[in-house]
This record gives sequence, C-alpha cells and structure tokens, in this order.
Amino acid sequence: MIKVIAKSFPKEGKVENILELSKELVKETLKENGCIKYEMYQDIKDPNVLIMIEEWETIEDLNSHMASEHFKRIVPKIGEYREKDSEISVCKKLI
Repeated sequence: MIKVIAKSFPKEGKVENILELSKELVKETLKENGCIKYEMYQDIKDPNVLIMIEEWETIEDLNSHMASEHFKRIVPKIGEYREKDSEISVCKKLI
C-alpha cells in the first residue's frame, strides 16, 4: 500500500477556490483503479493549510493517477491559488 500526504498552502482568501477545484479532483480520482482513499482535510490549528491524504494499492496506480487527464488539468489550476509549492510525502506501509 502507498500513502500520499500532500500539504497545500493557499494564498490568503483562496481556500474556497482550492476546495472547489478539489471536489472534481476527488470525484474523478475515486473512480481510478487502485485508489483506496482520496480525502482532503484542513488543519485545525491553521485553517490555511489543506492536506490531501491518499491511499493507493501500488505505486503504479499512483503514477497512473498523476498521468490522468483530470490530474493534469486540475492540479495546475489549484497551483494558481497556492502561496507556495505543496509539501508531498509518498510513503510505503511497513507495519
């Protein structure tokens, strides 16, 4: 199993813009082969930090996701509303 934790840092006042775009991204991604979970969270202490938590069956499934039409179309749009680049961790399950 592969888990991805992607922290996004919206520009001031742009959280809703990112959430709106992310709704379509989540909807389409959940249809993909190998997608176990694809959920967005908001940091309780800092509501200007959004965290996408993903679970994939294999790294190949994750790679297919990143090559998908909806990913390549939506993620750059989300990037327009970020203060800085996302912090992304791709993890494999050990225990």
